[in-house]
Amino acid sequence: MKIIEYEEKYLEDVRDLLTELEEYIVSIDKDKLDHVHPEYHEKMALVDLEDVKNNNGKCYLAVEEDKAIGLIMGTIPGYSEYDYLDYKCPKRGIITELIVTSKVRSKGVGKELISSIEKYFKDNRCEYVLVDVFAYNDNAIGFYSAKGYHPRMYTNIKKLD
Repeated sequence: MKIIEYEEKYLEDVRDLLTELEEYIVSIDKDKLDHVHPEYHEKMALVDLEDVKNNNGKCYLAVEEDKAIGLIMGTIPGYSEYDYLDYKCPKRGIITELIVTSKVRSKGVGKELISSIEKYFKDNRCEYVLVDVFAYNDNAIGFYSAKGYHPRMYTNIKKLD
């Protein structure tokens, strides 16, 4: 297995990985709010890759036998003029996607991917890395916790009757 920067020849693999992640999120969503839209497979990878392109980001792929088996995407977005009113605004990288196909999970692929994006962020003088993790995704919460990540904010939800 090797870690490489995204290449367009892997677009279909990226689509498959992102769809696998979204299907997993749907399966653990206790609120039943997530779904896989019929156009998700075709469009989401393009949306994410455009976000990476427009926000000084990177997409790294874990490739084995010329097939992407995992990916991580991250961006280094700027702040708005209003963010400075109540926040120190340190330079930060944001992990926007991380998925390792279920066939090879728990074999160190995610660890290598996260190391790659963290190195990119460090090389770009980021002070922090942020990542949103779905509250019901206990596996991801445990993974990030083991890598030194901790919660800073919580989003609470209540269904209105």
